[in-house]
Amino acid sequence: MDKNNKAHTGKAWKVGRHFDTDQILPSQYMLFPTIEEMAKHALEGIRPDFIPNVRRGDLLVGDENFGCGSSREQAPRVLKYIGIETVIAKSFASIFFRNAINIGLPVIVLPDAVDRIREGDRIEISFEKGVITNKTQGETYTFPPFPEFLMGIIKVGGLLQYAKSRS
Repeated sequence: MDKNNKAHTGKAWKVGRHFDTDQILPSQYMLFPTIEEMAKHALEGIRPDFIPNVRRGDLLVGDENFGCGSSREQAPRVLKYIGIETVIAKSFASIFFRNAINIGLPVIVLPDAVDRIREGDRIEISFEKGVITNKTQGETYTFPPFPEFLMGIIKVGGLLQYAKSRS
């Protein structure tokens, strides 16, 4: 995310309902010693085209219960590492939601946008204004703007860095 409060633009990758942490990063790769090695296998079981084609700044658009399953912090960490800028979903598993915020990965609950955004659409997001613009379809969706403290956590890269910056 741009640390200067500018809008962010990326390509939408769509995934389905109950998209669990094992689909984000299969458990056998949790044993790899680095996030870099783990990241090579993100979404490989359901989207083999993902890693070769995802670009820094892209975003995931999920349906209901995104990030359910095991409470693995590696799942949102891998998404952030490969450059996923934001996850938009109808709802999130609570542990995934907390883990994402804790590592500085923005997550947005916005059911109407999920239904309207298509795979490959170019999406622009302003977290401070609470506006998502679908550049491909010429549509705008609104959400409650992120509060200042949450933007602070995201801008510095996570809760740990935020706490360090405040001490």
